[in-house]
Amino acid sequence: MEETFVAFSKFGDTKSTGKELDNKKFSKLCKETGIMGKLVTSTDVDIIFSKYKPKGGRTITVKEFGVILDELSAKRFPKKSAEDAKVAMRDLITGKAPGTKGTTKVSKKGATERLTDTTKYTGTHKERFDADGKGKGIEGREDVIEDDGYVVGYTNKGTYDEDHNKE
Repeated sequence: MEETFVAFSKFGDTKSTGKELDNKKFSKLCKETGIMGKLVTSTDVDIIFSKYKPKGGRTITVKEFGVILDELSAKRFPKKSAEDAKVAMRDLITGKAPGTKGTTKVSKKGATERLTDTTKYTGTHKERFDADGKGKGIEGREDVIEDDGYVVGYTNKGTYDEDHNKE
């Protein structure tokens, strides 16, 4: 139970210590572990969270979390005895971790595929990528001035000796 509490409290928050759980993460925990459903609604979860959080506070601790689970167990498992319901509730959440179900994935359909295909780029954008489609970095974004005596853009660079020394 405590591992699940810590996992959900740290989810998406790099500064979290894992000792406190806010209402948003508690609701996520209830949804993903199966506590919330036909018998326990999101309203029930919000009300019971507000009932046990400290006055003026926004989070609960592991101790309060245990009390909340005990109270929700009676509503979640109405046909079981109080002790069996508490055990079933603990079994329901044990070993669970937050997931990223329903998050946005990279789309590769239609316009996105066309717009991200570097082989179809033209003009100055074409110069920013190599043949494999990887970015060239600073070389592709800035004109690097070469101090070799040729005019910028001269295509026959280095061919003077070949043309004039044919003896």
